[in-house]
Amino acid sequence: MIHPQAIVDPSARLADDVEVGPWTLIGPDVEIGRGTRIESHVVIKGPTRIGEGNRIFQFATVGEECQDKKYRGEPTRLEIGDHNVIREGVTLHRGTVQDAGITRIGSHNLLMAYAHVAHDCIVGDHVILANNAALAGHVHVGDHAILGGFTAVHQFCHVGPHVMCGAGTVVLKDIPAYVMASGNSARPHGINLEGLRRRGFSSEALAILRRAYKAIYRQGLTVDQALQALEEMASEEPSVRALIESLQTSSRGIIR
Repeated sequence: MIHPQAIVDPSARLADDVEVGPWTLIGPDVEIGRGTRIESHVVIKGPTRIGEGNRIFQFATVGEECQDKKYRGEPTRLEIGDHNVIREGVTLHRGTVQDAGITRIGSHNLLMAYAHVAHDCIVGDHVILANNAALAGHVHVGDHAILGGFTAVHQFCHVGPHVMCGAGTVVLKDIPAYVMASGNSARPHGINLEGLRRRGFSSEALAILRRAYKAIYRQGLTVDQALQALEEMASEEPSVRALIESLQTSSRGIIR
């Protein structure tokens, strides 16, 4: 299962059925779970843990030292969940001690060619980063978010669950849950209705989420006033709670 022209450090821990292509380098302190397939010319450095059923395409760099100039070789980590597809040329960097010391990527994600996930990022589940999408350090991306090609996210920004970003979006502030955004810099363009329908949200839930969006963006309310309105809606529809959390946890302010 391991090509004779691959280089695998003796201390790396690979499940019995892991496939490794030629000219791939796997360093020490790397753990790879069952059913994972690694193509040729991949570099994986540790400390890194990769779960089960992942596929990593050629020329990806996984678990490399970060590009933060403050980094001094501390033993930080990268953790990747299960059933992710990591396409050609993707770069995934380990964390820094200035944060929690870990970069974490969940499960069932698609990272398209040349996407970049910098140090200390937290990426949820079922996320799509289209070609050349780039996350700066300390970015959080919620479940089911989709970032279009060439999207660039500023450090420390939070992208909420079920967000949809158009191609070429420049994200300088937080994007609340469920919002569609595009532009440089990013501006809101309503609720991601089609994406939510595909994920099984009812028409009643969508109607309330549209009301919640209007409370944030269309009624001239302050954030505190909008939060009060959203709390009332959350008693009718629990999915509004994700919008509330987006506003309450925002440190950079939300896109307007």
